[in-house]
Amino acid sequence: MALVAILIANEARPAITDAVLTEARAVLATGHRPRILHGTVAAEIPVPGALAAAPALTERLRTALAGEPIDVSLLPADRHRRKRLFLADMDSTMIEQECIDELAETIGLKQQVSAITERAMRGEIAFEPALRERVALLKDLSAGVAAALIRDRLTLTPGGRTLVRTMKRHGAHTCLVSGGFTLFTGPIAATLGFDAHHANRLGLADGRLTGTVEDPIVGRPEKRVTLIELRTRLGLDPAETLAVGDGANDLDMLAEAGLGVAFRAKPAVAAAADARVEHGDLSALLYLQGFTASEFVG
Repeated sequence: MALVAILIANEARPAITDAVLTEARAVLATGHRPRILHGTVAAEIPVPGALAAAPALTERLRTALAGEPIDVSLLPADRHRRKRLFLADMDSTMIEQECIDELAETIGLKQQVSAITERAMRGEIAFEPALRERVALLKDLSAGVAAALIRDRLTLTPGGRTLVRTMKRHGAHTCLVSGGFTLFTGPIAATLGFDAHHANRLGLADGRLTGTVEDPIVGRPEKRVTLIELRTRLGLDPAETLAVGDGANDLDMLAEAGLGVAFRAKPAVAAAADARVEHGDLSALLYLQGFTASEFVG
């Protein structure tokens, strides 16, 4: 199976120079010419070889370019490279915050809740009991706070809207799937243009949080199940699916996807994913699929 090496920088720090491409070709021992995806921001290089060689080649290339702000991935250059199903985590992926931490800040508990969130995202503690513990601290908080946070505090991760709209324009089904809450995923999914969203439902009574979360919990297993159910409903090959996330509760979803991408992720997630993005924005996921910038939908 032929491979393709993808080099991705950030629009704010373009770094894919001729010198970088020359060095990459030498490390990869390929005579193939690079294909420029976007100026000095993204390029790809065809690489002969078997898929089994990809991990070692990837590490060699990352080592060679370690001083540059460049993400490196080696992926199969097959007919399913452009995906037809896209699932994305929300917190610290499609948006730059953790919603539960922002809710906690409104009642002066952000430090306490953030510490639990960090441990759960690193996989140090189980997601479900950690979620219930944090939600219990939010009892009696007005549900209307969510709308105010979306308006005033939450920020979309750069490249996210372009990623979703471009994939939809090219026929993909898109779903925001989160261990967070529907109070946030509904508006965020609509803003970004997702076809659907799936998240936890907080208990409500008289417009206030009850400190509970409804079953079943959308955590690590449920994210994977969501991908499988959508893939089956759409009649897709497993290779035609893409997922992105940053935390331990995304691991099963990323493993199930044809292409699982760790986006500015915790170390265990970055190590397990098919590709990882540290420098680029979310449009990097389009370059991984071979899109050029001229094909992007803003």
